[in-house]
Amino acid sequence: MKKLILTIFLVFGFSSTIIAEGGKMMPKNYRAVPMDKAQILQSGPSKMFCPKCGMTLPMFYRTNHAAKVDGKEKQFCSIHCLVEEIKAGKKVEDIKVVDNTTLKFIPAKDAWYVVGSNKPATMSKISKYAFAKEADAKAFAKANGGKVERFDTVLKSAMAMYDKEAKMIAKKQAMMAQNGEKIYKKMCQPIEKKFETTAKAKAYILEHKSCKGLNGKQLQAVGLYLKNRK
Repeated sequence: MKKLILTIFLVFGFSSTIIAEGGKMMPKNYRAVPMDKAQILQSGPSKMFCPKCGMTLPMFYRTNHAAKVDGKEKQFCSIHCLVEEIKAGKKVEDIKVVDNTTLKFIPAKDAWYVVGSNKPATMSKISKYAFAKEADAKAFAKANGGKVERFDTVLKSAMAMYDKEAKMIAKKQAMMAQNGEKIYKKMCQPIEKKFETTAKAKAYILEHKSCKGLNGKQLQAVGLYLKNRK
């Protein structure tokens, strides 16, 4: 597992996306955090990836959510992917979200969200960042725009927007999968295995070193292709 995490670290270019900021090293992508700062609550070979869309969790960590789904801990890149489980009729309990101040998970029902800031959104056109303290949320909104809201309101909005956002995401993923097929044929060894999720496909590729020279976007594209391949 340590080798797999190191491989993820290198594939997704954390070392090349880090810059000096106030004397400290920080990722360029606001949503991303260094691997050692990300809490990974789920387990298994594909634990570093969102179980719904397959995106690498530390790369979108500041929008991560987690919950017990049918009794099993799962961690998602965004509230959109969490809502996908709810929409599927799963039993979703103990919902948590990353506090953008401490980078620790907190109960989502206690969080203060900033909705619609100028920071990038994840799986949505509207950004949503959570904080444990109302004062921190208000300070973030003052600096970056957006409206401070509670979890129930944010969840209700995400549920209402889900179908529209899902269509947008499906279209984008279909295009990525087409590109993934081309990359797979050019850069990967033949893989006969079938995959239930993009996350499992990506974990398999990394563990078995099935493809050479893939960057993060290429790995995501190949994972989408393998998951949807007939």
